[in-house]
Amino acid sequence: MPNRCVLVTGAAGFIGSHLCDALLRDGCEVVGLDNFDDFYDSAIKRRNIAGALGHSQFQLIEGDIRDAAVVCDAFSCEPDCIVHLAARAGVRPSIEQPLLYCEVNVRGTMQLLEECRNHPSCKFIFASSSSVYGDRAGGAFRESDSVDNPISPYAAMKRAGELLCHTYHSIHGMNITCLRFFTVYGPRQRPDLAIHKFARLIERGEPVPVFGNGTMARDFTYIDDMVDGVRRAMDRCEGWHLYNLGESRPVTVNSLVATLECALGKRAIVNRCPRQAGDVTHTCADLTLAQRELGYEPMTEFSIGIGRFVSWLRHELCETHADRHELLALGGIAS
Repeated sequence: MPNRCVLVTGAAGFIGSHLCDALLRDGCEVVGLDNFDDFYDSAIKRRNIAGALGHSQFQLIEGDIRDAAVVCDAFSCEPDCIVHLAARAGVRPSIEQPLLYCEVNVRGTMQLLEECRNHPSCKFIFASSSSVYGDRAGGAFRESDSVDNPISPYAAMKRAGELLCHTYHSIHGMNITCLRFFTVYGPRQRPDLAIHKFARLIERGEPVPVFGNGTMARDFTYIDDMVDGVRRAMDRCEGWHLYNLGESRPVTVNSLVATLECALGKRAIVNRCPRQAGDVTHTCADLTLAQRELGYEPMTEFSIGIGRFVSWLRHELCETHADRHELLALGGIAS
């Protein structure tokens, strides 16, 4: 992989920043595209990408994937591969703002595909989601399963992205791989996601909102395993492919809370809330295809991954606290 150029959209996000760091460590030239939108504090994304910004082989382009001129500029490096991670995130917010989600997640993907077809040697990796499977009965989710019943606009638009990718492969012969990510966690995780949100609340001794009875389960996937899967897909992107990337070891919300309590050394105050629209009962990735064709083997046991996340979180909280005190001393913020 060294000496290749990779374009990463959503480069300052959780997964994108980890992928950029990994590619740079291997000697790749990396162009990161990100618009630092307001879904969550852009300062978090600036911290995510800080390490890459100090690297001579990294270029950051600030702009929107819907902007044809910005996208054209991002492709000027003639990338060998684009990893399209940029998206308006979140299942529940997509119910409140479906038109915005459609504009960013569908039109934005279309804009990238349109530009990519002008660069025949560039491979296209599309980040999809386990949410496309909808609300299913028990059992592992296979790539061959029906995905005709999404229960959120976010899920429907990720499925639309997959279909657009297949269309461009069929018409233009583009090399495209779609990856269905199963709940990724670890250092730099978005602050709105359950593990990050719960950990902060437990740390502060505040109530943790658990929707439903806590038996909903997610196939939590540690960030290092996910980045490994993405890079394997990049190396083997020929023709058309679709893979699940997960752990295949679902964890209930109740077990998640208990694992966080153990890692933090604190008891959680649980606030039971009604189940929310758009939430699926469980997710579980069948990894047979990814194991066979990519050699993908997730290695991080959940409690180990949570321990690493908690160590990172406490360091972040200390850094943020120190920064706040420094600003107070300088008169930069009100007390």
